[in-house]
Amino acid sequence: MSGWDGLDEFLAVAETGGFSKAAERLRLSTSQVSRAVAQLEERLQARLFFRTTRRVSLTETGQILLTHCQRLQEEREEAFQAIGDVQGSPKGMLRVTCSVAYGEQFVMPLLNDFLEQHPQVHLEMELTNRTVDLVHERFDLAIRLGRLGDSAMVARQIAPRRMFLVAAPAYLEQRGTPHSLSELAAHRCLIGTSETWVFSNNGADWLFRPRHHWRCNSGHAVLDATLRGFGLAQLPDYYVRDPLRSGRLVSLLPEQQPPGQGVWALYPQRRYLSSKVRLVVDHLRAGLARRPEYQGPEAQTAQGEGPPAPSAR
Repeated sequence: MSGWDGLDEFLAVAETGGFSKAAERLRLSTSQVSRAVAQLEERLQARLFFRTTRRVSLTETGQILLTHCQRLQEEREEAFQAIGDVQGSPKGMLRVTCSVAYGEQFVMPLLNDFLEQHPQVHLEMELTNRTVDLVHERFDLAIRLGRLGDSAMVARQIAPRRMFLVAAPAYLEQRGTPHSLSELAAHRCLIGTSETWVFSNNGADWLFRPRHHWRCNSGHAVLDATLRGFGLAQLPDYYVRDPLRSGRLVSLLPEQQPPGQGVWALYPQRRYLSSKVRLVVDHLRAGLARRPEYQGPEAQTAQGEGPPAPSAR
């Protein structure tokens, strides 16, 4: 029996919070995972988990082992990635996460193109509107939208993103056109995933919390309701580009439009960045730049890297 035996199973249980979830991650049976952890505890002569019928939690010894195992696992994966890169084309599993609507419309077609070019790369994509913990859930890459907060994640902008306050002409004819930020409270507001709208006021951010009359966590649904004249909405450029050009929507308060935010590729800070992550980020950036939604004078050049972490999806 090797000294490494049981460590992967232990790490999976610790990170997922349960034996069945760990088994699902490792593609093993629950009994295999449970047996491997039990054998590891016997070998170490120490209990690693407190087990009840409802939950699994780490003991103090387990917490110490987890800290060291995560570092060992990261270094092992970096070694495998470095060897794979030396041998040629990228290969292995690539785990990516993105918000549902943007991922379906923009990211997945480009990732499928990437897989056609690199058939030895295997993709696992999670489309979700929750903020995924990349390190603990072992994702290689996240695509995030909007403003970013501080974190140890590396962030690279791969596309611009600007927000527009819009309404249908029919709504404005009925309810009037707002000419200042103070008038927004008197209007019907259509809300998506964000509780607040951001504007620029004398060079500073101005936050408005709409009293919503309609809400849905789908940008496409918000756009449809806005086109029907239900109310005002603040939506990203890629939703409203064509309706603004055709006159089906009107852009409001352009002087208070917030500065561009961006579409970001985020990945954990590591000493060695695998070629598959580096190549897929470059591929996404180039592919998004070719899309019609990002063409025109309003499109900004996506550039830069930095250490922010997501506060928006």
